[in-house]
Amino acid sequence: MSREDFKKLTLHKKIQMLYTEGTFIVGIRYYTHKVNLYLLGDEYIEVFYNHKLDKIDNIDFLNTRHTRMKFYLDQIQLPI
Repeated sequence: MSREDFKKLTLHKKIQMLYTEGTFIVGIRYYTHKVNLYLLGDEYIEVFYNHKLDKIDNIDFLNTRHTRMKFYLDQIQLPI
């Protein structure tokens, strides 16, 4: 599935695809969110869970230029 096709999916379908076809890599805390990183095919995808509201706020592809990367790289090695 292309990035464009994945982005067009509903939130529910993205969640379903990640949990059935993706591989959980690591979870980090980032401000008000717990961010879970998944590998789907050859793409890394972040799931932003707001624990105060008990809901997923966003699912998007990993931005390797974001400052959040340091939290991942403290725990795992990513082929970026």
